[in-house]
Order: sequence, then C-alpha cells, then structure tokens
Amino acid sequence: MPWWETSPLEQRERFIEDHRVGLYTMTELCERYDISRKTGYKWLERFEQEGRKGLVDHSRAPHQCPHSISEEVAGLLCEARRRHPSWGPGKLLDWLEPRYPELDLPAVSTAGDLLARHGLVQKRRRRRHYQHPGVVPAVTTQPNDLWTTDFQGHFRTRDGIYCYPLTILDLHSRCLLACQGLLSTKGYGVRPVFDRVFREYGVPQAIRTDHGVPFATTGRHGLSQLNVWWRRLGIQHQRILPAPPQQNGAHERRHKTLKGEAIRPPRANLAAQQRAFHQFRHLYHEERPHQALDGKTPASVYRPSNCVYTGRLPAIEYPGH
Repeated sequence: MPWWETSPLEQRERFIEDHRVGLYTMTELCERYDISRKTGYKWLERFEQEGRKGLVDHSRAPHQCPHSISEEVAGLLCEARRRHPSWGPGKLLDWLEPRYPELDLPAVSTAGDLLARHGLVQKRRRRRHYQHPGVVPAVTTQPNDLWTTDFQGHFRTRDGIYCYPLTILDLHSRCLLACQGLLSTKGYGVRPVFDRVFREYGVPQAIRTDHGVPFATTGRHGLSQLNVWWRRLGIQHQRILPAPPQQNGAHERRHKTLKGEAIRPPRANLAAQQRAFHQFRHLYHEERPHQALDGKTPASVYRPSNCVYTGRLPAIEYPGH
C-alpha cells in the first residue's frame, strides 16, 4: 500500500482539530507538528478570522516599494523611447534629467527593465568587439585636435538619384560638423563643403580619413588635390591602415546611427534627403546626450577653433637648389 501524503493545508486543518479536542497543551501540540508556539498561534488566529481560507499561504510580496518608478516617470521614459527608438536607457535618463529636474529618476538598469516590460527593447545578438593590437588610438585633449571624415555608404533616393553622404566629426566633442549629401565622391564637390566648415568652425590640427577618393590616391605618397590643400593650410592628414575601419571607429559608429535615423527609408529626392540630414544633425548636436561625454550633448562641449580660416593659401617656397 502506498504511503499517505499530506499537504501543508491538511496538516494545519488537523492541527486546528486537535486543538479543539483539547487533549494536548499548546506546547505538546506544537511539538507533535514540529512547529513553534508562535507559528501555532498564528494559524489559530488566522482560522478564527478567515476560516479555512486563512490556512492558505499568503503572498510574501511587499505591498509597496519605496524605490518603485512613479507612473509619471514611467510614462516619460516610454514616450521618450518611442520618440527616439535608437537611444538606450542611459541616454534617455541623461536627456530627461535637465528637462525634469524635479523628478526622481531611476537607475539605468531599472529604466532598462521598464522598457523591456513594455516591449520597447528589441533583443540583438551580442557582438564580440575586436581591436587589432597594433592600432594606435586617437588621443585628443580639446575640440579641433582631430576631425574625422568619411562617406556613408551611397544609396538611391526614391527618384533613383544616387546620394553620397559626406560627414565631418570632431572626435573630442563628438560634434557632427557637417552631413552633406553629394552626387559623387569626387573632390570638386567635397572641397566646397570643407571650405564652408572651415569658415564656420576654423581649422583643426589634424584630419583622419581612410584611403578612399578624394582623401587619397594611388599616386606618390597618396597625394590628392584635397589633402595637398589641407597640408598647405597647416592641417596634418592622418590616414588609417588599409582595410581596418575600426581605426576610425567613432566615425563608423556615427554612420550606423545616421543610417538608422535619417536614411532608412530614403527620402523622395536629394533636397528632401538633405532636410532629413539637417534634422538629424540638429538632434544629434543639440539634444542627444553622448555616453563618451558623461551624458552631455556635443553642442555643450564643442568650441570653434582658434585658428581662423581666411581662404588664402600661403605662398609655396622652393629651396634654392
């Protein structure tokens, strides 16, 4: 014959029945059921107040949590995430803090859990970041120490015209100085963009690029009309090694954000696409907090260069021989 099995609820009912019979003292009864006197009196009190329902285990979850997110903060976080779906919880908190200083904002992990519960987080496969040990990192101490520039991958607008977005970034402040859609990568379209940026922000100490046209050529020393112009202005031209784009990683990461927020889907024509680039640049420059800047915006960190651009080139001097 199988063993009889009893549940905790049945044992509590027997405890109540034995107590009613009165054959045992409270101490003896608690010893028989291997419980403390405090527990025995607890079940007796619950049975008197609630009957058999009182013998069921109650939830031990706290009735209130002093550290829980208020409905107002939760609503603001979810609304900010819907407006900026590519921003993480830390960036959203940095964006909300100066706009709502009176609110008690949660930790980054708590905000992330909230967004996940509301279905506002799309899970992605974690990638392993690899960096070649021979890469020399770019070190800056102030704005305009180093600019980076490159072309975002070309694409067609909805009218079938190819667009080649040229981007210029100040590495120290992460300020997006220019985002211009061009018809090609040839130098005659690139130089006016740099001329305009130099007049507005001044001349940097160095510019880092890859080996593509028009930043370099396959000629002697990779010289091109564009980088010769930079050299005559006193700008050092830094070129990353062929093939490893991670040496210009901050700029490549900016292209991913640009592609997700201003290119997909492509606009109707180049004029509409350029308006989208202007809107993205304003958002990125003025509103979007940056993790590398401790939650500050690039506009709050960047300052124009002290080296003013006049458009005039110094005369070329040749040695006597």
